[in-house]
Amino acid sequence: MYANIVSTGMYLPEIEISNDALRARFDKLIPEFVDKMEASSGIMTRWYAPEDWATSDLAARAAKQALERAGRRPEEVDLVIVGTDSPDFITPATSVIVQDKIGAKNAGTFDVGCACASFPTAFTSAAGMMMANANLKVVVVVGVYMMHKLTDPNDPMAFFYGDGAGAAVLERSEEAGFVSSAFRADGSYAKRWAIFAGGTVEPTTEESFRKGHTRVKMYDRYPPEINNEGWPAVVRDVAKNGGFAVSDIDFLIFTQVRKPTIELVMNDLGLPMEKTHTVMEKWGYTGSACIPMALDDAFRQKKIKPRDLVVMVGSGVGYNQAGAAFRVAGDGARLFS
Repeated sequence: MYANIVSTGMYLPEIEISNDALRARFDKLIPEFVDKMEASSGIMTRWYAPEDWATSDLAARAAKQALERAGRRPEEVDLVIVGTDSPDFITPATSVIVQDKIGAKNAGTFDVGCACASFPTAFTSAAGMMMANANLKVVVVVGVYMMHKLTDPNDPMAFFYGDGAGAAVLERSEEAGFVSSAFRADGSYAKRWAIFAGGTVEPTTEESFRKGHTRVKMYDRYPPEINNEGWPAVVRDVAKNGGFAVSDIDFLIFTQVRKPTIELVMNDLGLPMEKTHTVMEKWGYTGSACIPMALDDAFRQKKIKPRDLVVMVGSGVGYNQAGAAFRVAGDGARLFS
């Protein structure tokens, strides 16, 4: 028995923050910063949710769309998994709130907090649990990001952050679905990009507010080889673990932070750019949500076909990296509708 992705969904909020708007904000502070980031990332714009929304509002909308496309009622859902590093609260879990907002009253829940590697990690967790537990027949996996609310608006790194959510509905099936996964991490990088206050190391105080520790901040750059070399290594590990060759891969989805990185990695793997998809140009960097959003967009554009072998690779601060491979269902009716 396998776990199969039978539908996807996504939600993009409506407030556009263009690069020109950020130029007006930052050019006097750091001349040409936005121009340089635009050239190095490919990001042209990003979208924000209303200020009175929470992360769960985005997640619920993507999950509802995925369920509607799957032809499933919320009451049929057995488990809701939410991957994010911009949760509603430190506790309780954001997945509990999403479960209530979508009406999945019979579902259990848990969160995955691997930053931007959360979706392939959550997908792998869901697939493994479904293959081992016959009672888990319908699982909703969501990747969601609302980092702009946790960012100092005067921090130029706000250039990257866009809000959004992507979701997938998984069902048990006799047809091959989930294939394999692979993981890498190095916690020695943990303090390079972080929100320091709010946990047990540094509870939130007036001093932590004064220091800016309640906001996300990059304290030191990550060396480019983490992704430039790490992503191909993860893809090769996923292929090895799944018993297939890299050349057998039909389509890949990567974390959507820098388009040139994806071009470099595809070249390293010996695969053409036609076998991948990018969305950072039109949606910005949507972190934990970018992989399922790009996956959904690729399905909508029919870039992925029935029976294709698809690999997802996520990379998040910490750092965490995760890869997962799955085979698209043979008919794929709900995926391509």
